[in-house]
Amino acid sequence: MTDAVGSIDMPDADETAESKKKSRKGGKRGKKGPLGRLALFYRQIIAELRKVVWPTRNQLTTYTTVVIVFVVIMIGLVTVIDYGFQEAVKYVFG
Repeated sequence: MTDAVGSIDMPDADETAESKKKSRKGGKRGKKGPLGRLALFYRQIIAELRKVVWPTRNQLTTYTTVVIVFVVIMIGLVTVIDYGFQEAVKYVFG
């Protein structure tokens, strides 16, 4: 049979037995105790945090200002709507 992309030829039995033995080595997640797994977990966390693009001080100040202004506007909007409902309830019931 010719070799083709997507061929379903079975590999030799010797190759599969050897590849199973090689793939059973644990790698990073081998049989370690709970402390070893915990240490690996924290190393992975630190590695991911190093990939983070942290904002500059100027960006952080801008973002914080935008959030505070947005919250103040939303507080004002909710206050006005609440006062309107309060007056409507007083008018209807009393």
